[in-house]
Amino acid sequence: MPDKEKIVLIDGHSILNRAFYGLPMLTNSEGLHTNAVYGFLNILFKVLESEKADYAAVAFDRKEPTFRHKMFDAYKGTRKPMPQELHEQVPLMKEMLEAMRIPVMELPGYEADDILGTVSSQMAQKGLEVCIVSGDRDLLQLAREDVRILIPKTKATGTQIEEYYDRDVLERYQVTPVQFIDVKALMGDTSDNIPGVPGIGEKTATKLIVQYGSIEEAYAHVDEITPARAREALREHYDLARMSKVLATIDLQVPFELSQDAARIGQLYTKEALELCRRLEFKNLLGRFQIEETEKKADVSCCLIRDFTQAEQVFEQAQGKDTAFFLVEDRGSVLGAALCFAPGEAYFIEPEGFLTQQYLCGRIADLTKGEGRLVTLHLKEQLAFVPFEPAHRRKVFDTAIAAYLLNPLKDGYDEADIAREYLDQIVASRSELFGKDALSRARAEKEEAFLAYIGCAADILRRAFPVMEDRLMQTGMKELFDEIEMPLVYTLYDMEREGIRVQAEELKRYGEELGKKILELEQKIYEQAGEVFNINSPKQLGVILFEKLELPHGKKTKTGYSTAADVLDKLAPEYPVVSDILEYRQMTKLKSTYADGLANFIQADGRIHGKFHQTITATGRISSTEPNLQNIPIRMELGRLIRKVFVPDDGFVFLDADYSQIELRVLAHLSDDDKLIQAYQDAQDIHTITASQVFHVAPEDVTPLLRRNAKAVNFGIVYGISSFGLSQDLSITRKEAQEYIAQYFKTYPGIKRFLDTAVEDAKKNGYVTTMFGRRRPVPELQSSNFMQRSFGERVAMNAPIQGTAADIIKIAMNRVNECLRSRHMRSRLILQVHDELLVETAKEELEEVRQIMVREMQQAASMKVRLEVDIHDGRNWYEAK
Repeated sequence: MPDKEKIVLIDGHSILNRAFYGLPMLTNSEGLHTNAVYGFLNILFKVLESEKADYAAVAFDRKEPTFRHKMFDAYKGTRKPMPQELHEQVPLMKEMLEAMRIPVMELPGYEADDILGTVSSQMAQKGLEVCIVSGDRDLLQLAREDVRILIPKTKATGTQIEEYYDRDVLERYQVTPVQFIDVKALMGDTSDNIPGVPGIGEKTATKLIVQYGSIEEAYAHVDEITPARAREALREHYDLARMSKVLATIDLQVPFELSQDAARIGQLYTKEALELCRRLEFKNLLGRFQIEETEKKADVSCCLIRDFTQAEQVFEQAQGKDTAFFLVEDRGSVLGAALCFAPGEAYFIEPEGFLTQQYLCGRIADLTKGEGRLVTLHLKEQLAFVPFEPAHRRKVFDTAIAAYLLNPLKDGYDEADIAREYLDQIVASRSELFGKDALSRARAEKEEAFLAYIGCAADILRRAFPVMEDRLMQTGMKELFDEIEMPLVYTLYDMEREGIRVQAEELKRYGEELGKKILELEQKIYEQAGEVFNINSPKQLGVILFEKLELPHGKKTKTGYSTAADVLDKLAPEYPVVSDILEYRQMTKLKSTYADGLANFIQADGRIHGKFHQTITATGRISSTEPNLQNIPIRMELGRLIRKVFVPDDGFVFLDADYSQIELRVLAHLSDDDKLIQAYQDAQDIHTITASQVFHVAPEDVTPLLRRNAKAVNFGIVYGISSFGLSQDLSITRKEAQEYIAQYFKTYPGIKRFLDTAVEDAKKNGYVTTMFGRRRPVPELQSSNFMQRSFGERVAMNAPIQGTAADIIKIAMNRVNECLRSRHMRSRLILQVHDELLVETAKEELEEVRQIMVREMQQAASMKVRLEVDIHDGRNWYEAK
């Protein structure tokens, strides 16, 4: 006997809602919110694949008020509206389903539940196995022997699905699917528009229906019901219980019939669905589509060049023209270079014979000596091969850097993104065409597709260049691009090439010492706990602390007690075991991430050559990876000691320069607050002055505690801190924190005006700007979600300050690096950590480099307050810092 065919019916609004609240907010380049659609599709694909379904359809509510809506509104008066960010995704979801040829089921005056109930009954009668997918447990009443209910739980880590036949409902809830309606009616659920009976919860409702079978039977025996509270509640609100049952009951006889042929699953991954996925920027889903390799060939021919004479002719033609280029390299060798300088014509030049790699890269660099511009993508990765002369570097335009400035909220800037954003063209990206394969493999195995991709990519860069340059001009960021960001590409490349020397044996010894301390702490914690347990298991740790040791402030969650740092920090001062646990966590982090982790990045020359990124953060800050050298611990002495393993070469010392309170100085300048500016001009201790003003004491009477509190307020204001956040930081009441903030703004009224204006400007313009014109979009301010809007306000307050500080340090980096290299000095800039620069300095150049660093850092920006620099030298990074 053949297996039954299977149909999957999906509750559209319910699954969209579940995905919307289960995933972080996402937006594409157009500003469209996309997280609900993305989550829905992941659930859809997972269910269809696991169920091996033959048919599928999705039900949606219609905007028209339904019968149930009217009943509920008559009782309650209002219904909670759908968030705007979710509302705008409903038509996008329907558009995607239409593109995938999955029918959408709607009927004016009926909810999706009713359509699902009716269609599931029809399909079961036709002999199909039915799966209903919904986040609403109301649909459990539809479970039968041949109708299964799937309830997905969407999280950032993935989707888990609960399954219910009728027998599973009985086992889980002690009632049959039909009786489940009565339980729901008694307990109520305002999220599902069911008022229920006041005073009866899930436990009592279940007990009553298990005992009596239905609401009507329970009411017939109302005098027997216990407890008395439930008895009187049902007696008084029986009419409400009956209405709730009507509301909770799904209609199985609505006038709707699904065409079985229309619901048959065909080719889901259509061209229309692919284009919509690209538009919504669902990169992780694109691998599901069979990308047509010919898609890239349109209107661009790519000629393969291996002959020296032909290559010379190409370079002669390119001279004086705006030319797009990028290198294809593999394990330190250039396989070839793509060039495009005329519409529809591209070239891929491969080194062979006299046409050497050195010749090829040298001729590309020579193109900057003419009138034309060179356009590329991710320039820093190509600088190891192309020897651009400093005098001609301004002729090079990196489209990734430009795209980042124009929209710093994106997570990637490849040629497909650029085509979509600036040319309104949909093309297949490299990863879509070749997956994770290197271009060298594509070149060897798929020459035709490889050349089509190369030609199209180069052509995109050439055509996008004038559009992007014009937008930089329009947004006022052209100078930022030319004077700060593009020179920074070369500075970061120089820093990566130099690297920083690490004493591997000292690092190993440091790790061994940490290992001993960790073992000692483990034994100490076990003794205090009275047993051995897994300290790294939050569940086991929670049981030990809050059940066995009976410590206060235990917060129970679905997975156990919270053992987060904020919970343990409150307990640590009074309970030594908690203090030891926090120290244990710090030790294990130091050992795994730094003592052990850093060793993996030491290269053959004894140095770590980390990667610096300038297109990651929305504020403009530089980030560091492989490893993250910007995150070396400094808060605890044992963490700071790891800096001792970072040492200069023989004959060199480290010179470390750090901006003093740069963000507060930027705040003084941007806010134009007289008192704050005066305090800095008089070289007063800003935290003492703030403490004196806020807490109404003479400067000489400011205690260390008052100064610490004022420092927390000063830096908290920079980050838009709330009274709640400040109260947590200072362990004071929220009211006290609010008074501190109010007094702070009374002391510095210019700061209050500046922050309020920043938020208002962001609401009006959609972005804020730094002192140098860098834009930071703030889409969160348009959210209907209070938490999102509050976050947006903090961003609007902080981004101009943090972004300006980031711009200043970049200017200083460029100037220091340029000065050292133009003077042909042996000293080299090797590291940047937020507001700090580290130079590996030749001993004979120490004083000259010190003067260069102080001068260039202080003069990086002209402000109403002086930029101050703390500078120290040492035999290792620890001493220099």
